[in-house]
Amino acid sequence: MKNFTIVLIMIFLPLTAIKAQNPNREKLEAYRIGFFTKKMNLTSEEAEKFWPAYNDFQKERIELQKERIMLNRDFNQNGRTLNDKELTEIGDKLMNTISKESDLALKFHEKLKELLPPYKVVQYYQAENQWKAQLLNQLQENRPAQRPNQRF
Repeated sequence: MKNFTIVLIMIFLPLTAIKAQNPNREKLEAYRIGFFTKKMNLTSEEAEKFWPAYNDFQKERIELQKERIMLNRDFNQNGRTLNDKELTEIGDKLMNTISKESDLALKFHEKLKELLPPYKVVQYYQAENQWKAQLLNQLQENRPAQRPNQRF
């Protein structure tokens, strides 16, 4: 257990240094590490291999998502003034980022198969779905109640 705690600290420290400006994000990262580690029942050796690969995957995925968000923002702000060629270009770029995200997910899946036994690979996907569902539930619970006369 002591080794496991040391591994978590080694993994978590670089994340906290990067995200030190946002204490809520730090708490969320710590909770996510605990959540996934518990749901996947990772040993300290598995965690030592999994977390660096997962963090790299997340970093690349976030960059692709930022690119897609910027393309959507550009369309939302300028869509009515863009010509067909520019609109086609934005559409092609959007599909390219989606394709890259898919390729990245497949690459990560192959990496997971190298690092973890098959059962834990599938447990990762289950944990990912449970994590997302839990975050959505918490967001809904923490959302202030909307008044009946309040407009959307």
